[in-house]
Amino acid sequence: MGIELLTVVLLGCILLFFALGAQVGLALGGIAMAVGYMTWGDGIFNIIPSTLEATYFSFILLAIPLYIYMGQLLTRSGIGDAMFNFSQMLIGRIRGSLAVSVIGVCSMIGAMVGIIGAGIMTSGSIALKPMLERGYDRRLALGVIMAGGGLGILIPPSIPMIMFAASTQNSVGRMFLGAMTPALLTVLLMIGYVVISCWLKPERAPLEADVDRPVLKGKEKFRIARDGLFSMVLIVVVLGSIITGIATPTESGALGVAGAILLAIIFKRFKADLFLQAGFQTGTLVSVAMWIILGASVFSNYHLLMGIQGMVAGFTDSLDLPPIMIIIMFQLIMLLLGFVIDEFIIVLMCAPLFTPVAVSLGYDPIWFGVLMILNILIAVQTPPYGFALFYLKGIAPAGIGMSEIYKSVTPFILVNLTVLILCMVFPDIVLWLPNAVMGVD
Repeated sequence: MGIELLTVVLLGCILLFFALGAQVGLALGGIAMAVGYMTWGDGIFNIIPSTLEATYFSFILLAIPLYIYMGQLLTRSGIGDAMFNFSQMLIGRIRGSLAVSVIGVCSMIGAMVGIIGAGIMTSGSIALKPMLERGYDRRLALGVIMAGGGLGILIPPSIPMIMFAASTQNSVGRMFLGAMTPALLTVLLMIGYVVISCWLKPERAPLEADVDRPVLKGKEKFRIARDGLFSMVLIVVVLGSIITGIATPTESGALGVAGAILLAIIFKRFKADLFLQAGFQTGTLVSVAMWIILGASVFSNYHLLMGIQGMVAGFTDSLDLPPIMIIIMFQLIMLLLGFVIDEFIIVLMCAPLFTPVAVSLGYDPIWFGVLMILNILIAVQTPPYGFALFYLKGIAPAGIGMSEIYKSVTPFILVNLTVLILCMVFPDIVLWLPNAVMGVD
């Protein structure tokens, strides 16, 4: 069987099994094993132990459960609320200030949780009810929840970034630094959209001065500022330890867990029950993630061994297109994949396949990796099939249909698309900071 026909068979099987509702990791691994047995025979089973060793014994991937656990501890202990209150106190009573605060804080909560679905659900549980109670437009409220919670994969520490670095043998620190400027640009553009839209249509958000809220006293302001600052300092310490080379991503994850426990104890929010609940939820998320990683890795390794990388390189050469058009083609492929599969699988399937081609065309792998993350962020939120839309539907009030959710996320998708295009046209948006801090590779 030629590699072209094999690719068609594999992709066809994936779509069929996903349509039947098969578990993602088992479906991918099972498809690779079944098709591999028919093409290779018993030799296909040698892929499993080698993939297990490369995947589950990877020191970098050990950071994933640690970051998820840190996020669970921070959000369940109420420290996420502390960040929210601190942000709101800083912004003050202006029209749309609560929505602005939600974008900033929920993006950081999403980063702490590290997974799009969990980021949106966590952000929604904290911020959606207060926005609706204060009279915010439902579309605006839902849109900023999606925008903030989804941004977690673009703001370090991001689990998909760790997976990209691990699968392409690139620096996690450079990846984190490369994403920081695009993430900041995205947040600023989203805040700009909220402020301008609320100014043009005042009915979308009440003026905070008109909302009946208790006036904070000096002691309460100090407590809110203390809790919020310490929470944000923890994130800075986790990132700074990686960027400065003091700690590896895995060690910084352990540092983050210890810091989250310490903060919960200092703020008198730590309970044994919270500790256990965070552990059980982390175990659930990690077990699902690791099955997906294993299945997708087996699938990807089999496809690579059969020569898909050579086929893609040969195909791109035969097109005789400018290099940037090849990159755009890769972006479109990943965008379409994002309609049916989640961020983990896209990274594991596309990173080892497309990144070497991008590098051979003269592009920096960190730049391409950040483009991939931005692309995934757009894909999973794009109507009608972006899977993050269904997480948002799950937390939406009764009576809100999918058409209203589509309208709520559209402006923020356009913001993400603008940032993606800017990063493609001006690569220094991504590369300036890692080159300045860590030097040119």
